[in-house]
Amino acid sequence: MTTSFPETKTGLRFGLASLAVTGCLAALLAAGSPLRAEDNPVLAKVNGAEIRQSDVALAEEELGPSLAQMDPSTKKDNVLAFLIDLKIVSKAAEDKKVENSEDFKKRLAFTRSRLLMDSLLATEGKAATTEEAMKKVYEEASKQITGEMEVRARHILVETEDEAKAVVEELKKGADFAELAKKKSKDPGASDGGDLGFFTKEQMVPEFSTVAFALEPGKISDPVKSQFGWHVIKVEEKRARKAPDFDQVKAQIETYVTRKAQAEYVAKLREAAKVERMDKPAEAAKNDTKTDAKPEAAKPADSKMAPAKK
Repeated sequence: MTTSFPETKTGLRFGLASLAVTGCLAALLAAGSPLRAEDNPVLAKVNGAEIRQSDVALAEEELGPSLAQMDPSTKKDNVLAFLIDLKIVSKAAEDKKVENSEDFKKRLAFTRSRLLMDSLLATEGKAATTEEAMKKVYEEASKQITGEMEVRARHILVETEDEAKAVVEELKKGADFAELAKKKSKDPGASDGGDLGFFTKEQMVPEFSTVAFALEPGKISDPVKSQFGWHVIKVEEKRARKAPDFDQVKAQIETYVTRKAQAEYVAKLREAAKVERMDKPAEAAKNDTKTDAKPEAAKPADSKMAPAKK
């Protein structure tokens, strides 16, 4: 298993595996004890059927992204209106015996299976997410990055070599690098004076990294050509990379440990199950099952775009 803490200007982010094993209801299903009546007021009634605060909370979980841009008051009104319509239309569907159709039965069975899966995976994930497990992941990832050299640099990106040479001449005459970057650089980071923050050698294109890591702090490079244009680089600082404090990345580690545990649990169940693929030859189906059963290890997400890629 490989993990890493990707970089930002203020710290380091944590790389996670991409394991799509939980549904959007998992967090809700993993919640604690039911709300007391006084904490779960009735917000509306439709033909006598109650709609409570807990129903609104569940609907918000389910509707998710479609509500993201709404303020809390508008969100609540929209969700409640949706639930009122849901009650009215679902009752009309019952009256028309929609639930007796084969299509409805199939969809209901699928939804039931999905909810059962989400609930069990939420439980397994929660059980695995102990302080000890999270600290272990943190320590392993910290070992991988501690001591690696990183550089903080600024750059000015222009189209041609002649433009880059002109920039170098202005800098030699005493021009301020950050101010010149704001005026001359075509890189999106020009507004920050060309500041790229700290980066490791692998996070930039080779042509750029080779020069940046060879420069001493305070020094300015000759023009450097890359696939993005011509760069003039100034190194501000060099240091041995350090891991962030545990508390800075605890939430991300918790997500990683949870998803990893869920993926491994699914893999274990699948190994014990008899899976027959009728759409493929037996050997191919067998190989697919073995491959799919094993969760993908977390890969380093510690990539920083080359200067002009932003």
